[in-house]
Amino acid sequence: MTSPVVIIGTGLAGYNLAREFRKLDGETPLLLISADDGRSYSKPMLSTGFAKNKDADGLCMAEPGAMADQLKAEIRTHTRISGIDPGHKRLWIGEEEVKYRDLILALGAQTVQLPLQGDASDAVFAINDLVDYARFRRAAAGKQRVLILGAGLIGCEFANDMSLGGLQVDVVAPCEQLMPTLIPAAAAGAVQTGLESLGVRFHLGPVLDRLQRDGTGLQAHLSDGSVIACDLVVSAIGLRPRTELAAAAGLAVNRGVVVDRQLRTSHANIYALGDCAEVDGINLLYVMPLMSCVRALAQTLAGNPQAVAYGPMPITVKTPACPLVVAPPPHGRTGVWQVEGDGADLKLTCRDEAGALLGYALTGSAVMEKLALNRQLPALMA
Repeated sequence: MTSPVVIIGTGLAGYNLAREFRKLDGETPLLLISADDGRSYSKPMLSTGFAKNKDADGLCMAEPGAMADQLKAEIRTHTRISGIDPGHKRLWIGEEEVKYRDLILALGAQTVQLPLQGDASDAVFAINDLVDYARFRRAAAGKQRVLILGAGLIGCEFANDMSLGGLQVDVVAPCEQLMPTLIPAAAAGAVQTGLESLGVRFHLGPVLDRLQRDGTGLQAHLSDGSVIACDLVVSAIGLRPRTELAAAAGLAVNRGVVVDRQLRTSHANIYALGDCAEVDGINLLYVMPLMSCVRALAQTLAGNPQAVAYGPMPITVKTPACPLVVAPPPHGRTGVWQVEGDGADLKLTCRDEAGALLGYALTGSAVMEKLALNRQLPALMA
Protein backbone atom coordinates (compact mmCIF):
# COMPACT_ATOMS: atom_id res chain seq x y z
CA MET A 1 0.00 0.00 0.00
CA THR A 2 1.27 3.48 -0.89
CA SER A 3 2.24 5.58 2.11
CA PRO A 4 0.18 8.76 2.37
CA VAL A 5 1.11 12.38 2.09
CA VAL A 6 0.60 13.55 5.68
CA ILE A 7 -0.23 17.16 6.58
CA ILE A 8 -0.04 18.15 10.24
CA GLY A 9 -2.45 21.05 10.73
CA THR A 10 -5.89 21.94 9.39
CA GLY A 11 -5.71 25.72 9.38
CA LEU A 12 -5.50 27.85 6.24
CA ALA A 13 -2.12 26.33 5.37
CA GLY A 14 -3.08 22.68 5.78
CA TYR A 15 -6.49 22.75 4.12
CA ASN A 16 -5.47 25.02 1.24
CA LEU A 17 -2.44 22.86 0.49
CA ALA A 18 -4.67 19.77 0.47
CA ARG A 19 -7.07 21.48 -1.97
CA GLU A 20 -4.30 22.51 -4.36
CA PHE A 21 -2.64 19.10 -4.17
CA ARG A 22 -5.92 17.36 -4.98
CA LYS A 23 -6.29 19.48 -8.15
CA LEU A 24 -3.04 17.90 -9.34
CA ASP A 25 -3.21 14.43 -7.79
CA GLY A 26 -6.52 12.78 -7.02
CA GLU A 27 -5.19 9.35 -6.05
CA THR A 28 -2.28 9.53 -3.60
CA PRO A 29 -3.56 8.77 -0.08
CA LEU A 30 -3.87 11.96 1.97
CA LEU A 31 -3.97 12.17 5.77
CA LEU A 32 -4.54 15.39 7.71
CA ILE A 33 -3.92 15.46 11.46
CA SER A 34 -5.34 18.22 13.64
CA ALA A 35 -4.80 18.98 17.33
CA ASP A 36 -8.19 20.76 17.42
CA ASP A 37 -11.66 19.99 16.06
CA GLY A 38 -10.63 20.21 12.39
CA ARG A 39 -13.34 22.63 11.33
CA SER A 40 -12.50 24.74 8.29
CA TYR A 41 -12.56 28.49 8.85
CA SER A 42 -10.67 31.60 7.79
CA LYS A 43 -8.41 32.84 10.58
CA PRO A 44 -8.57 36.51 9.49
CA MET A 45 -12.29 36.40 10.29
CA LEU A 46 -11.51 35.96 14.00
CA SER A 47 -10.91 39.72 14.22
CA THR A 48 -14.14 40.70 12.44
CA GLY A 49 -16.64 38.24 13.93
CA PHE A 50 -17.56 40.12 17.08
CA ALA A 51 -19.01 43.17 15.30
CA LYS A 52 -20.98 40.85 13.03
CA ASN A 53 -22.33 39.02 16.11
CA LYS A 54 -20.94 35.75 14.75
CA ASP A 55 -20.30 32.90 17.13
CA ALA A 56 -17.77 30.17 16.35
CA ASP A 57 -20.37 28.12 14.48
CA GLY A 58 -21.11 31.18 12.36
CA LEU A 59 -17.43 31.43 11.32
CA CYS A 60 -17.14 27.72 10.53
CA MET A 61 -17.15 27.08 6.78
CA ALA A 62 -17.15 23.28 6.84
CA GLU A 63 -17.07 20.40 9.33
CA PRO A 64 -14.15 17.93 9.15
CA GLY A 65 -16.37 15.20 7.70
CA ALA A 66 -17.32 17.43 4.78
CA MET A 67 -13.67 18.39 4.30
CA ALA A 68 -12.64 14.72 4.26
CA ASP A 69 -15.17 14.03 1.48
CA GLN A 70 -14.15 17.10 -0.48
CA LEU A 71 -10.46 16.28 -0.28
CA LYS A 72 -10.70 12.48 -0.58
CA ALA A 73 -8.68 12.41 2.63
CA GLU A 74 -8.63 10.94 6.09
CA ILE A 75 -8.81 13.64 8.76
CA ARG A 76 -7.95 12.88 12.38
CA THR A 77 -9.07 15.51 14.87
CA HIS A 78 -8.04 16.15 18.49
CA THR A 79 -4.86 14.22 17.70
CA ARG A 80 -1.32 15.10 18.69
CA ILE A 81 1.93 13.82 17.22
CA SER A 82 4.22 12.29 19.85
CA GLY A 83 7.30 12.08 17.64
CA ILE A 84 8.74 12.08 14.11
CA ASP A 85 11.44 9.74 12.79
CA PRO A 86 12.73 11.42 9.59
CA GLY A 87 15.23 8.66 8.84
CA HIS A 88 12.49 6.04 8.47
CA LYS A 89 9.74 8.38 7.18
CA ARG A 90 7.37 7.69 10.03
CA LEU A 91 5.68 9.47 12.91
CA TRP A 92 3.91 8.38 16.05
CA ILE A 93 0.49 9.14 17.42
CA GLY A 94 0.90 7.81 20.91
CA GLU A 95 2.12 4.25 20.32
CA GLU A 96 0.71 4.07 16.77
CA GLU A 97 3.24 4.23 13.95
CA VAL A 98 2.21 6.08 10.78
CA LYS A 99 4.44 5.90 7.71
CA TYR A 100 4.44 8.76 5.21
CA ARG A 101 5.59 9.41 1.66
CA ASP A 102 5.96 13.13 2.36
CA LEU A 103 5.28 15.01 5.57
CA ILE A 104 4.15 18.65 5.68
CA LEU A 105 4.29 20.72 8.84
CA ALA A 106 1.50 23.31 8.80
CA LEU A 107 1.63 23.91 12.53
CA GLY A 108 0.90 27.64 12.60
CA ALA A 109 2.01 29.94 15.40
CA GLN A 110 1.16 30.09 19.07
CA THR A 111 0.38 33.14 21.16
CA VAL A 112 3.13 34.59 23.30
CA GLN A 113 2.36 33.94 26.96
CA LEU A 114 2.46 36.87 29.37
CA PRO A 115 3.74 36.30 32.92
CA LEU A 116 1.16 37.93 35.15
CA GLN A 117 0.64 38.46 38.86
CA GLY A 118 -2.73 38.45 40.61
CA ASP A 119 -5.62 36.06 41.10
CA ALA A 120 -7.33 36.51 37.72
CA SER A 121 -4.89 35.15 35.14
CA ASP A 122 -7.64 32.77 33.97
CA ALA A 123 -9.58 35.82 32.75
CA VAL A 124 -6.95 36.49 30.04
CA PHE A 125 -7.95 35.16 26.63
CA ALA A 126 -5.84 34.63 23.52
CA ILE A 127 -7.86 34.36 20.30
CA ASN A 128 -5.71 32.36 17.91
CA ASP A 129 -8.12 29.78 16.51
CA LEU A 130 -11.81 28.89 16.35
CA VAL A 131 -11.74 27.08 19.72
CA ASP A 132 -10.20 30.16 21.36
CA TYR A 133 -12.82 32.35 19.71
CA ALA A 134 -15.67 30.17 21.01
CA ARG A 135 -14.22 30.31 24.53
CA PHE A 136 -13.97 34.11 24.39
CA ARG A 137 -17.49 34.54 23.02
CA ARG A 138 -18.90 32.49 25.89
CA ALA A 139 -16.96 34.52 28.45
CA ALA A 140 -17.97 37.83 26.84
CA ALA A 141 -21.70 37.15 27.01
CA GLY A 142 -23.28 39.94 29.07
CA LYS A 143 -19.95 41.71 29.60
CA GLN A 144 -19.25 45.37 28.74
CA ARG A 145 -15.55 46.19 29.27
CA VAL A 146 -12.56 44.56 27.60
CA LEU A 147 -8.87 45.31 28.05
CA ILE A 148 -6.68 44.43 25.07
CA LEU A 149 -2.98 43.80 25.62
CA GLY A 150 -0.94 44.78 22.58
CA ALA A 151 -1.24 47.53 19.97
CA GLY A 152 0.10 45.59 17.00
CA LEU A 153 -1.92 44.63 13.94
CA ILE A 154 -4.09 42.06 15.73
CA GLY A 155 -4.62 44.22 18.82
CA CYS A 156 -5.81 47.11 16.66
CA GLU A 157 -8.12 44.87 14.64
CA PHE A 158 -9.64 43.46 17.83
CA ALA A 159 -10.07 46.98 19.24
CA ASN A 160 -12.00 48.07 16.14
CA ASP A 161 -14.09 44.91 15.99
CA MET A 162 -15.02 44.77 19.66
CA SER A 163 -15.87 48.48 19.76
CA LEU A 164 -18.22 48.01 16.83
CA GLY A 165 -19.63 45.01 18.70
CA GLY A 166 -20.65 47.21 21.61
CA LEU A 167 -17.81 46.68 24.09
CA GLN A 168 -15.93 49.42 25.90
CA VAL A 169 -12.29 48.93 24.88
CA ASP A 170 -9.02 49.90 26.55
CA VAL A 171 -5.69 49.03 24.91
CA VAL A 172 -2.45 48.70 26.90
CA ALA A 173 0.91 48.35 25.15
CA PRO A 174 4.55 49.17 26.05
CA CYS A 175 5.19 51.21 22.89
CA GLU A 176 5.01 54.83 21.78
CA GLN A 177 2.72 54.24 18.77
CA LEU A 178 0.38 51.67 17.27
CA MET A 179 1.91 48.86 15.17
CA PRO A 180 5.49 50.10 15.77
CA THR A 181 7.18 47.35 13.76
CA LEU A 182 4.82 47.72 10.79
CA ILE A 183 4.04 51.38 10.04
CA PRO A 184 5.59 54.85 10.48
CA ALA A 185 4.39 57.13 13.26
CA ALA A 186 2.24 59.37 11.04
CA ALA A 187 0.16 56.42 9.82
CA ALA A 188 -0.08 55.09 13.38
CA GLY A 189 -1.43 58.44 14.53
CA ALA A 190 -4.15 58.38 11.88
CA VAL A 191 -5.25 54.88 12.89
CA GLN A 192 -5.21 55.78 16.58
CA THR A 193 -7.40 58.83 15.97
CA GLY A 194 -9.83 56.67 14.01
CA LEU A 195 -10.07 54.08 16.77
CA GLU A 196 -10.40 56.77 19.45
CA SER A 197 -13.40 58.11 17.52
CA LEU A 198 -15.10 54.79 18.36
CA GLY A 199 -14.33 55.29 22.05
CA VAL A 200 -11.19 53.14 22.27
CA ARG A 201 -8.85 54.36 25.02
CA PHE A 202 -5.11 53.84 24.59
CA HIS A 203 -2.55 53.47 27.37
CA LEU A 204 0.77 53.42 25.52
CA GLY A 205 3.96 52.94 27.51
CA PRO A 206 3.00 50.89 30.58
CA VAL A 207 2.49 47.14 30.84
CA LEU A 208 -0.01 45.09 32.80
CA ASP A 209 1.62 44.02 36.07
CA ARG A 210 -1.25 42.48 38.02
CA LEU A 211 -4.81 41.39 37.34
CA GLN A 212 -7.11 41.12 40.37
CA ARG A 213 -10.72 40.12 40.80
CA ASP A 214 -12.95 42.90 42.07
CA GLY A 215 -16.48 41.67 42.79
CA THR A 216 -17.92 40.57 39.44
CA GLY A 217 -15.26 42.45 37.50
CA LEU A 218 -11.49 42.84 37.27
CA GLN A 219 -8.90 45.44 38.15
CA ALA A 220 -5.89 45.74 35.86
CA HIS A 221 -2.90 47.31 37.64
CA LEU A 222 -0.45 48.87 35.20
CA SER A 223 3.27 49.50 35.70
CA ASP A 224 2.71 53.28 35.84
CA GLY A 225 0.45 52.89 38.87
CA SER A 226 -2.85 53.38 37.05
CA VAL A 227 -5.74 50.94 37.43
CA ILE A 228 -8.28 50.02 34.74
CA ALA A 229 -11.59 48.40 35.57
CA CYS A 230 -12.59 45.71 33.08
CA ASP A 231 -14.51 42.45 32.71
CA LEU A 232 -12.23 40.55 30.29
CA VAL A 233 -8.65 40.74 29.07
CA VAL A 234 -7.59 39.76 25.54
CA SER A 235 -3.89 39.09 24.97
CA ALA A 236 -2.68 40.15 21.52
CA ILE A 237 1.00 40.65 22.31
CA GLY A 238 2.34 38.51 19.49
CA LEU A 239 2.73 35.11 17.89
CA ARG A 240 5.63 32.67 17.90
CA PRO A 241 6.00 30.00 15.16
CA ARG A 242 5.47 26.47 16.47
CA THR A 243 8.84 24.80 16.08
CA GLU A 244 9.00 22.35 18.99
CA LEU A 245 7.92 19.26 17.04
CA ALA A 246 10.41 19.99 14.25
CA ALA A 247 13.24 20.68 16.69
CA ALA A 248 12.56 17.43 18.55
CA ALA A 249 12.83 15.58 15.22
CA GLY A 250 16.24 17.13 14.59
CA LEU A 251 15.11 19.54 11.89
CA ALA A 252 16.77 22.95 11.60
CA VAL A 253 14.81 25.74 13.26
CA ASN A 254 15.46 29.44 13.69
CA ARG A 255 12.64 32.00 13.95
CA GLY A 256 10.56 29.28 12.31
CA VAL A 257 11.12 25.83 10.82
CA VAL A 258 13.93 26.48 8.34
CA VAL A 259 12.96 25.66 4.73
CA ASP A 260 14.42 26.41 1.30
CA ARG A 261 12.62 27.96 -1.66
CA GLN A 262 10.90 24.61 -2.35
CA LEU A 263 9.72 24.62 1.30
CA ARG A 264 11.89 21.60 2.06
CA THR A 265 13.23 21.33 5.60
CA SER A 266 16.72 20.15 6.47
CA HIS A 267 15.51 16.60 5.91
CA ALA A 268 14.26 15.15 2.62
CA ASN A 269 10.53 14.43 2.35
CA ILE A 270 9.61 16.86 5.14
CA TYR A 271 8.26 20.29 4.24
CA ALA A 272 6.84 23.24 6.18
CA LEU A 273 4.67 26.20 5.23
CA GLY A 274 2.51 28.89 6.75
CA ASP A 275 3.11 30.67 10.03
CA CYS A 276 5.50 28.00 11.34
CA ALA A 277 7.92 28.22 8.39
CA GLU A 278 10.91 30.46 7.77
CA VAL A 279 11.24 30.50 3.98
CA ASP A 280 14.76 31.29 2.82
CA GLY A 281 15.23 33.44 5.91
CA ILE A 282 11.82 35.14 5.75
CA ASN A 283 8.93 34.47 8.15
CA LEU A 284 5.70 36.22 7.09
CA LEU A 285 2.56 35.55 9.15
CA TYR A 286 0.05 36.69 6.51
CA VAL A 287 -2.35 35.06 4.07
CA MET A 288 -0.90 36.31 0.77
CA PRO A 289 2.57 34.72 1.16
CA LEU A 290 0.89 31.59 2.52
CA MET A 291 -1.08 31.15 -0.70
CA SER A 292 2.08 31.56 -2.80
CA CYS A 293 3.64 28.76 -0.76
CA VAL A 294 0.55 26.56 -1.08
CA ARG A 295 0.59 26.71 -4.88
CA ALA A 296 4.32 26.04 -5.16
CA LEU A 297 4.37 23.16 -2.68
CA ALA A 298 1.36 21.46 -4.28
CA GLN A 299 3.29 21.36 -7.55
CA THR A 300 6.37 19.95 -5.83
CA LEU A 301 4.36 17.23 -4.08
CA ALA A 302 2.72 16.34 -7.41
CA GLY A 303 6.13 15.75 -8.99
CA ASN A 304 6.74 19.17 -10.53
CA PRO A 305 9.33 20.81 -8.23
CA GLN A 306 8.67 24.52 -7.96
CA ALA A 307 10.40 27.23 -5.97
CA VAL A 308 8.22 29.76 -4.19
CA ALA A 309 8.47 33.42 -5.14
CA TYR A 310 7.08 36.39 -3.24
CA GLY A 311 5.99 39.35 -5.30
CA PRO A 312 4.81 42.54 -3.59
CA MET A 313 2.91 41.51 -0.44
CA PRO A 314 0.73 44.44 0.75
CA ILE A 315 -1.13 43.91 4.02
CA THR A 316 -4.69 45.13 4.44
CA VAL A 317 -5.32 45.88 8.12
CA LYS A 318 -8.96 45.45 9.18
CA THR A 319 -9.47 48.78 10.95
CA PRO A 320 -12.50 50.32 9.16
CA ALA A 321 -12.40 53.26 11.61
CA CYS A 322 -9.31 54.24 9.60
CA PRO A 323 -8.61 51.95 6.62
CA LEU A 324 -4.95 50.95 6.36
CA VAL A 325 -2.90 49.16 3.71
CA VAL A 326 0.83 48.74 4.23
CA ALA A 327 3.66 47.27 2.17
CA PRO A 328 6.78 47.18 4.38
CA PRO A 329 10.12 47.61 2.58
CA PRO A 330 11.89 44.30 1.83
CA HIS A 331 14.08 42.99 4.64
CA GLY A 332 17.52 44.58 4.62
CA ARG A 333 16.59 47.50 2.36
CA THR A 334 16.27 51.00 3.77
CA GLY A 335 14.97 54.22 2.38
CA VAL A 336 13.49 57.57 3.29
CA TRP A 337 9.82 57.97 4.18
CA GLN A 338 7.80 60.85 2.76
CA VAL A 339 4.33 61.88 3.95
CA GLU A 340 1.60 63.39 1.78
CA GLY A 341 -1.94 64.32 2.80
CA ASP A 342 -3.45 65.25 6.12
CA GLY A 343 -5.90 64.07 8.75
CA ALA A 344 -7.00 60.48 8.21
CA ASP A 345 -5.99 60.41 4.55
CA LEU A 346 -2.24 59.87 4.36
CA LYS A 347 0.05 58.52 1.68
CA LEU A 348 3.43 57.52 3.06
CA THR A 349 6.04 56.21 0.63
CA CYS A 350 9.51 54.83 1.27
CA ARG A 351 12.02 55.32 -1.54
CA ASP A 352 15.69 54.45 -1.98
CA GLU A 353 18.43 56.87 -3.02
CA ALA A 354 17.54 56.45 -6.69
CA GLY A 355 13.88 57.25 -6.03
CA ALA A 356 12.65 53.69 -6.49
CA LEU A 357 9.66 52.74 -4.34
CA LEU A 358 10.46 50.27 -1.57
CA GLY A 359 7.25 50.34 0.47
CA TYR A 360 4.22 52.34 1.48
CA ALA A 361 1.56 52.92 4.11
CA LEU A 362 -1.83 54.28 3.06
CA THR A 363 -4.61 55.41 5.40
CA GLY A 364 -8.19 56.57 4.91
CA SER A 365 -9.14 57.42 1.33
CA ALA A 366 -5.49 57.11 0.23
CA VAL A 367 -5.87 53.32 0.23
CA MET A 368 -7.38 53.76 -3.23
CA GLU A 369 -3.84 54.31 -4.55
CA LYS A 370 -2.62 50.83 -3.59
CA LEU A 371 -3.01 49.21 -7.01
CA ALA A 372 -0.96 51.88 -8.75
CA LEU A 373 1.74 51.69 -6.09
CA ASN A 374 1.81 47.89 -6.11
CA ARG A 375 2.98 47.98 -9.72
CA GLN A 376 6.06 49.91 -8.60
CA LEU A 377 7.01 47.73 -5.64
CA PRO A 378 9.97 45.33 -5.73
CA ALA A 379 9.39 41.63 -5.18
CA LEU A 380 10.04 40.46 -1.63
CA MET A 381 11.62 37.27 -2.95
CA ALA A 382 11.97 36.98 -6.72
